[in-house]
Amino acid sequence: MASSVDSLFVKAQNTTLPKSLRPTSPPPDNVPKHKHVKDLKLRTKLNRQAAHAARSKALVEDAELLLTNEAGKMQVETELERTWRIGQDDIVQSASQEAAKGRRELKLDGGPYRSRYSRNGRHLAIVGNMGHVATFDWQTGAMHAELQLQETCRDITFLQDQSFFAVAQKKYVFIYDRDGVELHRLKAHIEPTRLEFLPYHWLLASVGNNGFLKYQDTSTGHIVAEHRTKLGACHTLAQNKHNAVLHLGHSNGVVTLWTPNIPHPAVQILAHFGPVVGLSVDPSSGGRYMATSGQDGVVKVWDCRNWKGTVREWTTRGGGAELEWSARGALSVAVGGSVNVYTKLSIQTSHAPKAPPPLYLTHPIPHRPLTSVRFCPFQDILTIGHNAGLSSILVPGVGEPNFDSMEADPFENKKARREREVKGLLDKIQPDMITLDPDFVGALAPPTKLTTAVNDTHDIPFARLPRLERLRVQGKADETELVDDDDEDVADGDGDKNAKPQSRMEKEKRKMRGKGKSVKRYLRKQRKNVIDPTAVAIRAKLEKQREEKRVAKAIENGSMEARKPSALDRFRRP
Repeated sequence: MASSVDSLFVKAQNTTLPKSLRPTSPPPDNVPKHKHVKDLKLRTKLNRQAAHAARSKALVEDAELLLTNEAGKMQVETELERTWRIGQDDIVQSASQEAAKGRRELKLDGGPYRSRYSRNGRHLAIVGNMGHVATFDWQTGAMHAELQLQETCRDITFLQDQSFFAVAQKKYVFIYDRDGVELHRLKAHIEPTRLEFLPYHWLLASVGNNGFLKYQDTSTGHIVAEHRTKLGACHTLAQNKHNAVLHLGHSNGVVTLWTPNIPHPAVQILAHFGPVVGLSVDPSSGGRYMATSGQDGVVKVWDCRNWKGTVREWTTRGGGAELEWSARGALSVAVGGSVNVYTKLSIQTSHAPKAPPPLYLTHPIPHRPLTSVRFCPFQDILTIGHNAGLSSILVPGVGEPNFDSMEADPFENKKARREREVKGLLDKIQPDMITLDPDFVGALAPPTKLTTAVNDTHDIPFARLPRLERLRVQGKADETELVDDDDEDVADGDGDKNAKPQSRMEKEKRKMRGKGKSVKRYLRKQRKNVIDPTAVAIRAKLEKQREEKRVAKAIENGSMEARKPSALDRFRRP
């Protein structure tokens, strides 16, 4: 027993921990020292924080050494060969045994089918048009839930993780747990056609046949926003993972971009001459590129930064196409009876106008129609939904091999999933923060360009001008509705030489007197370039009251004698 303990002690002395597990590793040399701080406790705390930051930066630089190699992809030996001639049988034979498991055929009844992967790429949810719903771990084959809903189902999506999923059924949206137990029936989402879940905002978005786009907070259960698109039924919905903006494709060829805090589209473009069938946003470029396909058989790639025109445009055979971008910028186009995959470089490289980009891989599928294409996160797998079930093919080089375990971990256990869910609730972003430019949030507002000179020495911004001055700049000032308080003050000063100067509070109080009267509100509404007899009569009446008040004050001060009554006053108009 002693010998075994000694051997373990020797191994512990001779074994070195990796840098990421050494809490007391020496900090780098360029750590700033806070010698100017007199407080010893504060100086020690600042030095400890600076050393920790420098040590973390060094560890990140060491970790980046593992990511310097380029991602693998199919390459040909000579210029006469083409990668799209390589079939799935050759790819499966060349791949490893673990990677070859991704090639599978699921023959199911009740199609056509649509699929959706979880964020970590470990779990798969499928839904058939006839009501067949299933969720399972595709790597191990463990079935979570399988339902026969016996009604039309149009789409499915996971929520924050694989524990909950939502199904767009015939009339409403239903939420189920991992075991297939119905939890909620969302009656506000009527006749939904497409679903999307925003993971950082915990929002479930749906669009339906009634043309309404609705956001529902899954953490509180409240409807956050409800937009009427006014463009009829919508069957295409995609989200930009960079800024959480939803892209909708409509039956009149228009593509609109929506946020929950604006009641109208943030961007609206005419993309196609027919209904929009496919829509997807490139996650590898930070949401820079968007691909659309229409019933007119044209696939277009747009630049989301300026919307001045298409980056690429080509025609496909077979009408509308389903689109999906991979994590590394590969675009899959499912049209007719085949699936075509184009790489990122081939799409962004300049070619002849309206010429299709060089093809990277193609795979024929005889089961029409092709209803969905989904790339598996962190895997080189593309899942195609069709009328006879689902088909998964291997596409080398399209998946992101390096994952962040703090965002999505394919190997997380129950405890890690619970902690990530709690952290996601605490870090939930408010819907008001969704904008086209996410860098705008937290930035300082630029100085206003609309300024005016109240006097000759200062330029005051327009927003800080008094109300009367703002109206004068805009050409909307109406002098007749203002009370001549200044004239009254002057009259008081002329009549009473010994009057004490008023304080600032008294002046402000006197200035604001009478601002909220109903007559003033009526005149304010009548500030138009129209001669209204009623408004003219009221202004004349006010002018007469001002004149009577001025005469009364003058008589009281002695500067004017009161007019003696006459016998003819009875004939004067009141």
